[in-house]
Amino acid sequence: MLFGLDGVEISLIIVFACLFGAIMSGYPVAFAIGGAAIVSFGIIAALDSSGILVKEVIDTGSAEYAAVIAEGVPRYQISHFRYPDLPMVTEALLPGGWETAMDRNLSFIVNRMNERVLAGPSIETLLAVAMFVLMGITLERSRIANDLLTTMARIFGPLPGGLAVSVVVVGAFLAASTGIVGATVVTMGLLSLPTMLRNNYSPELATGVIAASGTLGQIIPPSIVIVLLGTLAGDLYATAQEERASLLGCSDALTYLGEAAVLSVGTLFQAAIIPGVFLAFLYGLYAFGYALFRPQNAPPIHFDEDGREGTTRAHKLTWFLGVPVALIVIAVGMTSVNIAGSQSIAVSSIAEQGLQAELRTNVGEQCKIAMIEKHGQEKWDRAVATQAEIDAAGGSLSQEDRVLSEDQLAEARAAAIEAAAPISTGLLTIVTFLALVLTTAYGVAPQEARRPLMVGGAGVLLALLLDIVLISPTTSSGAMFLLQAIPFYLIYRGLRPAVARLGQNDLLRVVFPPLVLIVAVLGSILGGITNPTPAAALGAGGAIMLAAYRKLQEQEGASGKIILLASFAMVIMLLIGVNFDLRANVSNVSFENWVAIIVALVCYHVAIGGLLYACWVLLKTRVLTPVVRETAKVTSMVFAILIGSQLLNLVVISFGGEHYIQEFLRSFDQEWVVFLIVMLVLFILGFVLDFLEIIYIVIPIVGPVIYGGTMDPKWVTIMIAVNLQTSFLTPPFGFALFYLRGVAPASVTTGHIYRGVIPFVLIQVIGLAILWFFPSIVTILPDLL
Repeated sequence: MLFGLDGVEISLIIVFACLFGAIMSGYPVAFAIGGAAIVSFGIIAALDSSGILVKEVIDTGSAEYAAVIAEGVPRYQISHFRYPDLPMVTEALLPGGWETAMDRNLSFIVNRMNERVLAGPSIETLLAVAMFVLMGITLERSRIANDLLTTMARIFGPLPGGLAVSVVVVGAFLAASTGIVGATVVTMGLLSLPTMLRNNYSPELATGVIAASGTLGQIIPPSIVIVLLGTLAGDLYATAQEERASLLGCSDALTYLGEAAVLSVGTLFQAAIIPGVFLAFLYGLYAFGYALFRPQNAPPIHFDEDGREGTTRAHKLTWFLGVPVALIVIAVGMTSVNIAGSQSIAVSSIAEQGLQAELRTNVGEQCKIAMIEKHGQEKWDRAVATQAEIDAAGGSLSQEDRVLSEDQLAEARAAAIEAAAPISTGLLTIVTFLALVLTTAYGVAPQEARRPLMVGGAGVLLALLLDIVLISPTTSSGAMFLLQAIPFYLIYRGLRPAVARLGQNDLLRVVFPPLVLIVAVLGSILGGITNPTPAAALGAGGAIMLAAYRKLQEQEGASGKIILLASFAMVIMLLIGVNFDLRANVSNVSFENWVAIIVALVCYHVAIGGLLYACWVLLKTRVLTPVVRETAKVTSMVFAILIGSQLLNLVVISFGGEHYIQEFLRSFDQEWVVFLIVMLVLFILGFVLDFLEIIYIVIPIVGPVIYGGTMDPKWVTIMIAVNLQTSFLTPPFGFALFYLRGVAPASVTTGHIYRGVIPFVLIQVIGLAILWFFPSIVTILPDLL
């Protein structure tokens, strides 16, 4: 043994020394990681061939080992960390020599590249990265951040610390639209820092709030960090729980857990929303509190009015807060009392399985003990009793027995018609949104004519009334569209002037378009309509069209009607796709479905034409080329780091380093201690490694341990994301601080940045502690959805 260290320990030191040296050398990180893997493997192979490096393993043939086994200790729990007194034997570090290890690594790297980069199940989710990057960079180049900061400053500026609060609001908004930390910090630093300093804001508060708000892109969806982390965590969780179930004597994870071991990116998006908004709220609260105690360092700012006729505070509270809340409460109330709900009468020709036990009870004794320990004796007894009842009734129905007869199908369909709600949930959602547009338009310009808005409101009420009186669950989609034509024409008559009035309000004019895009992307994921990749494509296309429309608005004589028409066509496509069967290859296609197919095809070509026109506008205005170039650079870096990190992981695996680290973590009895150790290591590594390297190098090593226990995988993943966000803020190595230092004026020193960010680091730590003690903050939204 060299220096009293095991060969595995020395090899780990060599690997990480090569990694840090390569990163600090100035070479691009994507190539430094792969180079560190090759160099470290060469050093280890040379030392192994010379006989310098050997490793010690437990002698499984010794009497002491047999005695431990006889005590009932599982083999997977026996390690030299838990039982340091067990006899050890010396083995070669690389079994079979470095040639065998290299051959195995090469074959593994080819398989892993095929699975995770080229054609594996996770490649579709990884494609979302490119789309979200394109969406973020496009929105960044379309000057949305500049307009948002100007508008928010007018709203919050008159408050103590108002500019700092506006920076937090815009930072959260950009986090939800770009998800790129570096771009957000740089953009906010360039736009808001000079304004805050010019208005006598403390350099510490200004730099701290900009750096902290910029890192919200790590946690607020659609976050690239969560996409990449979720893709990896899902595989780790499923594999770790399968292994855990096997070790406990259960056939699979579904049997042991009582549910499938699945963790999707969409679920993590749901879990990240409340923590992200909560952190933004804490940032804003600190800025406001700081201004109250030190008003000279964060004075209120009063902007000149634009001269338009104003409205009273009572009017604003009524129409911007009271009426919208009332409409939403009424809509939710109608759903809760079954006035609105699903009108689907589709019934399956296969009957439900019927009575089913909560848990599988036909398991071995070892698995039974483990399941009782996890689920509790009461739930196990309830499952046993249910299974006994099923067996007494002759067991579960076979597939043939579950096929319904024609009479049974008719009876089931009649029951579905009877149970259908009077108003469709989809219609209620649409008319509620349209009613919000109409009422908000009146709140913006109450002095203008009310009649068009009243006509639109009458259309909303008529649409609901017709749905109750004339439209039933058996009404065809074509008939429903014809019956609703008049109400929606009335709504359209009211919407045209309403949209024009909304454009008079700076906040709505600036915030509404990107907000609709964000809601469309996140809503499609959170609502279960689609997975992140198509939603990301929707966001990228929408961002391109939005940026092109803004460019056209800046040009004299240019019109954005083509893009508006394309957007309208996309909405029509969505409505048709939800309400009609667009399959043309089935045996019987009704006339109304043929009409819907033709209309959908026309809308599709209009939408594609509008998207191509938007690309041409951006190309002509020299926006598209740098956007595509930056997107290609970021996406290529992500995949190059993925390949290099896989190579580095295989080097660690080849000499048993991964197994060594996992044994060390499993040597602790308390699961929370293990997780705290991992969090501390990730926090320290966040000083020198970017989130990409941490996700692809460190998480695969520690993941089987932290995802193979009893902790909720959603909570574990969000805690890791918030922890990395904290690390990127912490002086003196936080990445966000370097981004801000690069764009800050000379009057702002590094000391200002460090002192300013420390309170926000403490807020992050407090946020982590709150999430630790109240994990339901993370899990409540996924459980509800």
